[in-house]
Amino acid sequence: MSVPPTAAPGAPDRPDGTPTGPGRRGPLGWFRSRPLRSRLALLTAVAVAVAVAAVSVACWFVTREQLENELDSSLRGTRLDRDGVALLVDSCRRGTHVTLAEGSYTVQVIFTDGSVCTSGKAPIAAGPADLAVARGQLGDVLHTVRDDAGREMRVYTYAPNVPGVAYSVARPLAEIDNSMSTLRWVLLLVSGIGVVGAGAAGLWVARTGLEPVNRLTGAVEHVAATEDLTVRIPVEGEDEIARLSRSFNAMTAALATSQDRQAQLIADAGHELRTPLTSLRTNVELLVRSEETGRAIPPEDRRALLASVKAQMTELASLIGDLQELARPDTERTGPLAVVPFHTILRTALDRARLRGPELTFVTDLAPWYVRADAAALERALVNVLDNAVKFSPPRGTVEVRLMRGELTVRDEGPGIPAEELPHVFDRFWRSPSARSLPGSGLGLSIVARTVEHAGGTVAVAPAEGGGTVATVRLPGAPTPPPDTL
Repeated sequence: MSVPPTAAPGAPDRPDGTPTGPGRRGPLGWFRSRPLRSRLALLTAVAVAVAVAAVSVACWFVTREQLENELDSSLRGTRLDRDGVALLVDSCRRGTHVTLAEGSYTVQVIFTDGSVCTSGKAPIAAGPADLAVARGQLGDVLHTVRDDAGREMRVYTYAPNVPGVAYSVARPLAEIDNSMSTLRWVLLLVSGIGVVGAGAAGLWVARTGLEPVNRLTGAVEHVAATEDLTVRIPVEGEDEIARLSRSFNAMTAALATSQDRQAQLIADAGHELRTPLTSLRTNVELLVRSEETGRAIPPEDRRALLASVKAQMTELASLIGDLQELARPDTERTGPLAVVPFHTILRTALDRARLRGPELTFVTDLAPWYVRADAAALERALVNVLDNAVKFSPPRGTVEVRLMRGELTVRDEGPGIPAEELPHVFDRFWRSPSARSLPGSGLGLSIVARTVEHAGGTVAVAPAEGGGTVATVRLPGAPTPPPDTL
């Protein structure tokens, strides 16, 4: 029992039932399976073959037409005068032979009864058009017939002003056929050489033109196999291949930078997590050892241990939250932007900051200002800015918070930031040497910068006059909300 053929695995059939995919056969499938350079060479050869064939056919027909016109002109140029025709007619009637034309010409006289008298050649039967000329019904006529020897002849018949007869001169078309046969072979030879040469040139051009693509392919395969993002492709010229090479180099450079940042983030996160985890582990081990040995820890020391454990847990939770915030894609870090009251969100952030620094004095001056931002992300950023001011302020210090026409300034009376450290304050995990003993992960200002930039604003930190630090946040907006938000 025969089994019907099936398509390649995973390849759906067409509506007509023919298989598709790698298993299909046919000229198109075979062509698509060839390498790109082979397809380009083949397409070039086919295009040249079609062009050469069209030119050759046109040349053949034009040449044949030209040769036939020249043959007809030569026949019309063989008219005899009245005496010559009379001599030929008289010779025919007496049965004598007279040669009036030399070479390949066939000359004959046609009488009105259809009889012909030929001068030294195979006779050509008179046709209706020839008889019409002999009878005076036509002046002349050109036509093609075969003589008694089977040769195809081009015949010109005209009336020679001799009553009752027509004069006919003919030449064999074999002269043209021989020339056209020679031309045919020449055209075939030239066409074949042209097609083969075009195919070879197409293959060479394809190889040369696709060499940059081959280099790009090799680079991509190398990156895929080794994950080496330092590979760069030489860029030559300004064409599409050069643009593709530049794009690939830019992509690998961006990936390498992203990879380095990820590695740095992991290293920094591990370093930042090690300190609270070590302290937490030490405190927990002390508590566990006290329980295992039965040696009670003094109540004050126990409360201090538990407070330290709680503080370390809070620091770990804050650090993990900051890491999650930075690990999310840019499109997910903030929600959809909407018009929100900057001053109201700032008041909420101030309430949270006062709880963290109850001994500090907050001087505020907040003018209404509406901005387009994500409210939750903006509040988190403002809390981070105020938290820094609280953290570095001296006991019973003052924190000045002012919001005027979209510019928020937060000034503290802390030790300030040295000028050489200012360029690094928004870097991830960066902490001033003087602040490394204080709680924090070094991610707060990095999150602030990202949130403010997403809202279209700017943030800066600078030394304040008279000491301390001033943080400035500028957000575009208006003192009144847009009418469509009311």
